[in-house]
Amino acid sequence: MSRYWVLAEFAGPKALLTAARILRDEGLANVDLHSPHPIDGADEVLGLGASRVRWVGLVGGLVGAVTGYVTCWYTNAINFPIDVGGRPLNSAPAFIPVTFEAGVLFGAFALLFSMLAITGLPALYHPVFEAPGFERVSVDAYWLSFSIRSAEDRANEVAERVKAMGATRVSVVKDPRLEAMR
Repeated sequence: MSRYWVLAEFAGPKALLTAARILRDEGLANVDLHSPHPIDGADEVLGLGASRVRWVGLVGGLVGAVTGYVTCWYTNAINFPIDVGGRPLNSAPAFIPVTFEAGVLFGAFALLFSMLAITGLPALYHPVFEAPGFERVSVDAYWLSFSIRSAEDRANEVAERVKAMGATRVSVVKDPRLEAMR
């Protein structure tokens, strides 16, 4: 069995959302929308919940802030204590800039790496790039894509059903990545 990608171009975002809703209700998995701008309501249609990336940023920021504070405290109070003017060695106000900057730095890196891991980037190749006209998705086209793991005739049957939903162009692309692994 092979994996096929069915890609359908629609005239506008409303037709795209309607078709995506119908396909999700029919039980097709891996339905994805491609558009030149964010579409209101796409998250609900695709069944996406709230992103957990914000928690990764929070944890990364807190780890960074604690790391920055502990590093300053250890350096000033334990590793290299210098009594300057009778001030306490653990002077929290002096550590605020380092604590803040370390929190921002660690939070930013946590967000960057989690985004790369979740999205699978950098992806230099994906079968949807083979569909004729797909390059217009970054300009003015609205595309719907989903994968089917079955015979080619089943993929063509689903493509005809999507065409009946109002798609202006439908393409079926075979995923060559699975063939290369065999």
